[in-house]
Amino acid sequence: MRNAVNVLLGTLLALCAACTQAAAPSAAPDSLKPLLSTLNERLNIGDLVALTKWDSGKPIQDSPREAQVIANARTLAAEHSLDPDDIAQLIAAQMEANKLVQYGLLARWQAAGAAPDTPRPDLAAQIRPRLDELQKRLLAQYAGFAPHRQDPDCPAWLTNVRSGMTTDALHELALIRASGELCIRPKPL
Repeated sequence: MRNAVNVLLGTLLALCAACTQAAAPSAAPDSLKPLLSTLNERLNIGDLVALTKWDSGKPIQDSPREAQVIANARTLAAEHSLDPDDIAQLIAAQMEANKLVQYGLLARWQAAGAAPDTPRPDLAAQIRPRLDELQKRLLAQYAGFAPHRQDPDCPAWLTNVRSGMTTDALHELALIRASGELCIRPKPL
């Protein structure tokens, strides 16, 4: 009897190990980490944008600028053989994530009564050109990752690769928002 129990336990352990191995996600594609790094870099520029908005008193929402950025991205999508609607959604997500950072920082500074005493780059002359350069890099990296968007392991890849990339909860939440539409469920047949 004891021998049968040991055999049964051994079989169950082997099955559990096989199930665990089958449930483990495959390795993330090499294109994901650079893409998330670029998204994170773009979010960190949101800190600088927030400083300029604090100093100028201008609102965070800039609908004409957002429309211009999305229109430019739609045009650039063709260069990478990407769907302009997918790119518009991707860029809109980046802008929403960036605004999340800005609103969070402005609320923090308002509560403290002051913003950090750090150099402020010029929004039009320095920050926007950096954002435009990042957008080009982002589209190229997105094109490299796009074939993997419907992979069932995609959400697990995002969670694993995103882990530890940010320095605080605000930026973590913003990076989750920025990458929220990278994975898509396969369309039913």
